[in-house]
Formats: sequence, C-alpha cells, structure tokens
Amino acid sequence: MGAGHAHALYVHEHSVAHRLPAHVKVVATFAVTVLIATTPNREVVAFVGIGVLLALVARLSRIPGRFLAARLLVVAPFLLAAVFLPFVASGPRVEVLGLSVAEAGLWGAFGLAARALLGATASLLLVATTEVPDLLRGLERLRVPALLTQIAAFMVRYLEVIVGEVMRQRRAMTARGYDPRWLWQLKPLTAGLGVLFVRSYERGERVHAAMLARGFTGQLPVLVEERPTPRSAWLVALSVPAVAVLVRLLSAALAVGPGGGGS
Repeated sequence: MGAGHAHALYVHEHSVAHRLPAHVKVVATFAVTVLIATTPNREVVAFVGIGVLLALVARLSRIPGRFLAARLLVVAPFLLAAVFLPFVASGPRVEVLGLSVAEAGLWGAFGLAARALLGATASLLLVATTEVPDLLRGLERLRVPALLTQIAAFMVRYLEVIVGEVMRQRRAMTARGYDPRWLWQLKPLTAGLGVLFVRSYERGERVHAAMLARGFTGQLPVLVEERPTPRSAWLVALSVPAVAVLVRLLSAALAVGPGGGGS
C-alpha cells in the first residue's frame, strides 16, 4: 500500500510544480481556493486575473489545455444552475439579449460559474502535478488525521478494482443477451449493483485479513524518508497565492473608484 500508484488525473512531467513538496502545494492551493471563494461577484478583474494566473501555472507545469478542459466537465451542473439563476432571482430587472433578467441573479450566475471553474482548475493543477502517495503524505505532514488519509488511500487504490469488476459484470451480462433499451429492462442492472456491493465488501474483508497477516498495525508504511522543506519551495509555491492577493486588491481598488459597484 505504500508503493506508487498513478491516477488518471496525474500528468507525468518534470516541471518545477511537479518537484515541489506535496504539502507545500496543498497549502498554496487551499489559499488560492479560499481567495476565489471569498471574491465578490462584481469584481470581474479579480476573477479574470486569477484565471490568467492559473493558466500561467498550467503552462509552466506543462499541463495540456485539452486535459484540463476535459476534466472541467465535472462542474457542468454548476454552470447549468448558473444559467437559470438570472431568471429565478428577484430584484431589479435588466435587458440582456432581449430577455428580462434579474441583475442580482446575473451577477450571482457569473460569480457561481467563475468560482466553480477557477476552484476546479486549482484543484486539478494540484492533482495533475502530485501523485497520490505524495499527496497523502503531504496531508499527513499537515496534521490531517491518519484515519482520513488511510481511507482516501484505500479508496483511490481500489477504485480501479471496483471499476474493473463492473466492466467484467457488464461483459458477462452482454454475452448473455442483456441489451437494455427501455426503463423496465433495468431490473438486471439493479441486481448487478447488489452483487457488486457484496463482492466489494467480501474483497475488502479479504484484503484486510491479508494485511493483518502481514503485520499491518493501522499505519501505512512510509517508503520515502521525510526531509526538511527548503525555504525556496515555500517561496515558489506561495508566490501564486501572493500574486492572486495582489490581483484581488487591485480589483477592489478599481471597484471603489468611479463607477465601482458593491459586492
């Protein structure tokens, strides 16, 4: 369990971001995410500036734009909710493309979409430059409870096992003529999900018994000795949230100027 394990979100490169310690990148990502979440809806300059900053980090980290775009589809439900927000919100109305929408809802939709996209991008940059074992050890160095990191380690490691089991069940059902086309044909699928749960539970028990037989005491082995974090690593990583703070302050200064609006 202490061995390396590549995941689908990791991009194997040799950039500066990849070489930074995991716990340093976690702190920087958390700081940027908090800044994104607390930025008022009307500060467009701040959102655009942070977006450009994250794009620059992705460029320097050699993360393909297509890679990020494909995985940002996970925020599609939030974007869909943002589309309907101007129509259901109350307050003063404005005309946009011939449609009457609530001004507060329009700004709320922009803020929701911007926060979802930027927050997801920051998280993707973290996992794209950090392997799972390193990320978990970084969380441990930040004093995250060991129980939570162990649960996350098992979840990531055996997720592919469960997916493989689902694919085998799917092929077996297809070989037996299962080809659902209508809603009332979903009964075999629900039965298959029940079988999958039982098999996963039994496999978990077998894995736990095997680990106990090999001397597992509740703590995963550490294969790499921890070293003191260089000050330069903190300076490089924290430069990203520092620049984001400067952008936020610049946006706030512009907002309170002539014509500036509230949050």
